[in-house]
Amino acid sequence: MAELKKNFSLRKKAKSDVAEPESPKKTWWVQIRLFPIWLRIVIVIALIALAAVLGVMIGFGVIGDGSPADALKWETWQHILDIMGGK
Repeated sequence: MAELKKNFSLRKKAKSDVAEPESPKKTWWVQIRLFPIWLRIVIVIALIALAAVLGVMIGFGVIGDGSPADALKWETWQHILDIMGGK
């Protein structure tokens, strides 16, 4: 049993001493972005603005009793601000 342990430890040591040959040329992974970060930010901001406009139009026209196009008029927003301000 002692010989088995000795042989096992010698094999293990022999394997660790052998250096693996390294490839002469290392390959680096380069990821190319299809859209730059600034364009992604602009797209996200545009999508948020579009969602807000569509939400206002659906809320005013479909859920409320108004016309969806009226939700984009300044007079409608002025009236809402007057109501909020207590005028």
